[in-house]
Amino acid sequence: MIFIKTNKLQILLVLLGVLLTSCSSELNQPELNNNFAGGTDFSKTEDMVFSLIGLYGEVSYRNWERPLVVSTRGDDVNAAGDQQGLKNQDRYVYDNSFFGSRTLWEGYYGTIITAHTAMEQIQRYMDLADANGVALGEQYVAEAKVLRAILLLQLSQVYGAVFIPESSNLNDFANVTSVPNKDEVMQHISDQMDEAIPFLLDMRPNERTDLPGGVTKYTALMIKASANQELKNYQVVADATGEIISSGKFNLFGDYYELFKTPGKLSDENLFEMQFSDFGSGEGDRKSHLYAPYGPQGWTPAVAGAGGGWGFFEPSMKYVKFMLDRGDDIRLETSVLFTDKGIDSIISSTTYTVATLPSFVSSTTRDGDQLNNSERNIFSSGKHYLPSNQLISGRTAYGSNKHYIVYRYAEVLLMYAEALIQGASNLAMTADQAVNMVRTRAGLTPLSGVTLDQVVDEKYAELAMEWGKRFFDMVRLERYGELSYEGRTFTADKAFVTYHQDQIDEFPILGEITN
Repeated sequence: MIFIKTNKLQILLVLLGVLLTSCSSELNQPELNNNFAGGTDFSKTEDMVFSLIGLYGEVSYRNWERPLVVSTRGDDVNAAGDQQGLKNQDRYVYDNSFFGSRTLWEGYYGTIITAHTAMEQIQRYMDLADANGVALGEQYVAEAKVLRAILLLQLSQVYGAVFIPESSNLNDFANVTSVPNKDEVMQHISDQMDEAIPFLLDMRPNERTDLPGGVTKYTALMIKASANQELKNYQVVADATGEIISSGKFNLFGDYYELFKTPGKLSDENLFEMQFSDFGSGEGDRKSHLYAPYGPQGWTPAVAGAGGGWGFFEPSMKYVKFMLDRGDDIRLETSVLFTDKGIDSIISSTTYTVATLPSFVSSTTRDGDQLNNSERNIFSSGKHYLPSNQLISGRTAYGSNKHYIVYRYAEVLLMYAEALIQGASNLAMTADQAVNMVRTRAGLTPLSGVTLDQVVDEKYAELAMEWGKRFFDMVRLERYGELSYEGRTFTADKAFVTYHQDQIDEFPILGEITN
């Protein structure tokens, strides 16, 4: 979210009020607000930004289940807890009555329509603006296209064939006779990014002083690369990621463990992150995401009173063993929180012993938070964990004040490396150099003559528990055997989640689709 505090304004499109405050560079006070605003006097060009600010907030606001529906498939993570629909999905048994599937569809499309509304509002300002105002409006429209594309890309990754709204007019869907398939959606996204890129700022998101952390040209290039990776257009992937690399603007954050915590907020590595804030105060207003589903069901935090989680999102034993066997200690410690029960399970199912396990494999994190045994899960996600000693005093909600990273430079490097190995060409760097930059930060030795298998493994190690990226890679590469693990059986027809019955009732054509 983009945070700018201001006095409440009367808005044309009623979503949320906007608060006014001066921009701050402090990590715990992001500038991007979660409020949609616009004035009725379209000659006031300075008010045009509120339409965009509100859209940022709508993109960041997600019920807890939506990211889990996107993320909880693949051999990096298991669904745990008491949400049977999510647990079924994790085993590729898709339930068309699962509420999470319904709210993902409804919530994302609601925000996509908001994006079109924002663009239409901005155009009304532009119609009355001078040349500078028109140029700024073109930038804002381009940003809205990028935010819309992030949502549309994830929707299509989950469902396959999905609608592509072209305006805020819902009557456009009154008599739909076809639904674009996944390839058509991805090509549309790529084309949209080509339209947006010329109007976007040529800087890192954290270099922006108007809306720090807002999308830039490089966010759009990342979305273009992601869409074309799904299409297996590897030359386009190499060109887009190569342009990000050649810009020289991005760097890997030095401390992988802290990247996902307070020090990593708005780092030089992040191309897009959803921003949340306690505004530096232990009470009062806060803008937050509900991280409890990712947290341990029971823990003894270093800071007494810090809240725990629900235990819905569990790193897989397969992933833990994979990381242990390759000696990937830094990333394993960052990605997985252990309980004593989980450690016992490792020892009972492998050749590791208490003596041979790395010292960080402990039920107490380096920050002093202790995970207790529970019935729901034996591991928790470290990438969604904020140590209790990083909570602002007075705040107790699990993960309060934590940002949610969506795209980062490490993924750019690994996508680039894979594209080269898949036959593309680019002079930004070699595949070896790209992979070894990521490996060096992880404390691993360099590789020479990197193969596709090695890049795939590196992506598994680096991107686990992040937005289902491992699952989508395995589907794209048709490595279905990797997804058939721990009692699961994956086949190609399980690539997409079933549409919820409510959506089929509203749009019967969805019931006719075979992705």
